[in-house]
Amino acid sequence: MQNKVLIVGASGLVGTAAAISFARAGWPVFAASRRRPELLNDADIEFVPMDLQDKEACAGVCRKLQGITHVVYTAVYELPGLVDGWSDPDQIRTNGQMLENLLVALAQSNQIQHVTLLQGTKAYGAMVGPMRVPARESQPRVEHPNFYWVQEDFLRDHAKHHDYTFTILRPQMIVGPNHGVVMNLPPVVGVYAALRQAEGLPLAFPGGVDRAMEAVDARLVGDACLWAAINDESAGGETYNLTNGEVFSWRDMWPAIARALDVPLGEDEPLSIAEYLMQRQDLWQSIVARHDLAPNTLEQIVGESHHYADLCFAFGANDAPPPIFVSTVKIHQAGFNQTYNSEESFCYWLRDLRSRRIIP
Repeated sequence: MQNKVLIVGASGLVGTAAAISFARAGWPVFAASRRRPELLNDADIEFVPMDLQDKEACAGVCRKLQGITHVVYTAVYELPGLVDGWSDPDQIRTNGQMLENLLVALAQSNQIQHVTLLQGTKAYGAMVGPMRVPARESQPRVEHPNFYWVQEDFLRDHAKHHDYTFTILRPQMIVGPNHGVVMNLPPVVGVYAALRQAEGLPLAFPGGVDRAMEAVDARLVGDACLWAAINDESAGGETYNLTNGEVFSWRDMWPAIARALDVPLGEDEPLSIAEYLMQRQDLWQSIVARHDLAPNTLEQIVGESHHYADLCFAFGANDAPPPIFVSTVKIHQAGFNQTYNSEESFCYWLRDLRSRRIIP
């Protein structure tokens, strides 16, 4: 039987990247999301409209899917404002129900072999206290309100009863091409730079105290999803952290970002990216017209990622937040050894946004 993969949440960062990775490897790919993924328009991928929150509608779509052997689940429901929603009971319940709606319906008409599920550093309690350094997949679960545990517990039970395997991936600060999503910094930084330039101001680093960070290129995460699907002997039943393989500093990277965007570099100027952007919606529309950009509003470009930017840049912090470092030794020892230069990755996606006329 030919393997077929269903990418769920295909309009998001990981979903898009995974769909491209599987398609390039020759897999038949079905991409499911509520809206057609713009970045997959030119790929040989079949789009499947799906609303995971509508149980009956989701079941109806799943009944029409035949021969699905692998699932990459990247969908997520986030409340406006982003961070406060991470412990919200309704958000937790909704995310758990979305995964259950899909897998219960899909298993009725398909012989699933493998499911890949996405988590992140919230699994290590990063939002409720200092993490162990480095965070390792073997460490005990940090119990706190989090939809990861609801999804993982359901997945483990469902996989056992339906005789398939699964892999959990925990990427760290994903960087990629998608705009209008919940956690992707390049579109936010690109818009911020354009607004500063329009006001005659240099590209100032907007954050608080500097700190070492980790990130992961969306292409690496997409390829890791493919690797997990075809290496069940290594990946089946396992959890893996994912990073580019290095640490970086925002202030050290900031000059390269300015060069990639062709804007002058300025001195530090701590400010809230979320507030700064949303106060300049009219200015953004004038930039769109002046540079003949794609007709996106600020909301259509940043999604909820401007709130994520304030978190990542440590805006308002007087002292460096506790380090958030994860070990990727486990997945490297299992055979997946892809790495990226984080500075080059960030600048690559900024140039990609410019080439697609999302930012000037």
